[in-house]
Amino acid sequence: MILKNYKKYRAIFFDWDGTAVLSRKAPAEEAVRAMKPLLGQGTKLVIVSGTTMENIADGEIGRYFTAQELDHLYLGLGRGAFNYAFREGSPYVFRDMLPDRDCLEKIHRICFEIHMELKKRYDFDTDIVFSRPNYCKIDLMPEALRGDNLFMQENELEILKESFRRHGIADGLKGLTELAVSIGREYGMAVKPTCDAKYLEVGISSKSDNADTIFEKIEEDISLKAQECAFWGDEFVGAEEGIYGSDSFMITGKTRGGDFFDVSDVGGERPDGVVRLGGGVERFLDFLRDQGQKE
Repeated sequence: MILKNYKKYRAIFFDWDGTAVLSRKAPAEEAVRAMKPLLGQGTKLVIVSGTTMENIADGEIGRYFTAQELDHLYLGLGRGAFNYAFREGSPYVFRDMLPDRDCLEKIHRICFEIHMELKKRYDFDTDIVFSRPNYCKIDLMPEALRGDNLFMQENELEILKESFRRHGIADGLKGLTELAVSIGREYGMAVKPTCDAKYLEVGISSKSDNADTIFEKIEEDISLKAQECAFWGDEFVGAEEGIYGSDSFMITGKTRGGDFFDVSDVGGERPDGVVRLGGGVERFLDFLRDQGQKE
């Protein structure tokens, strides 16, 4: 279904996994075909994802476009860590938020303490991914494998809630995020925990930092207004009241006036102002194709 009734946007911010492609290993050709006319028109396209450049079109997103088209493509990756633009067809980081070694070690200790607290208090097992450059992923459901589909699955919220109930975790994810913030304070750090049911991610930045940083850069060039932007993702849904998915972090003080759309078919509450469309990747690509035809 093509969204013919949507206005023409000057900038489109969007998640990658689950929004533009089905998975990181899925072919990217359909997505780049939908992106190419927009970049040729000068529409700013901004990929905002928790992953790294190597996982966007196998690390070769630039090869699909001309140097002139790439002048209008930006990538905000790694939960705020990396913000890319292109110069003469090559990507470069124009601003990063990478922690230094001491800061990263503190993040690791904070996450290990969260892991130990959950084990001691509730006999609740977690796994931790320590290999990210600016945050750690605490796997709250290590027995549930997502395979190549790294976005939130439809039944994960219910599985997690049942697991919390069995272990006596009455405060849910809100309690876990508060625990992360509290332990962070003990280390003198203001951490920014996010979660999507399976993972609690803890670091010093988030997609909010990517969205704001790239919005500001584009704003300097073309006097962009939030009302001229669309924001698309598949992880807006709330895991519980007040705890929303990673794409909700694209909603900031700077971007709040934009239009926000969710292509996930998962039921649940979204932040105020987010329009649930469903339809997955194809719904988003239809939108891009339609935007590419608008003058």
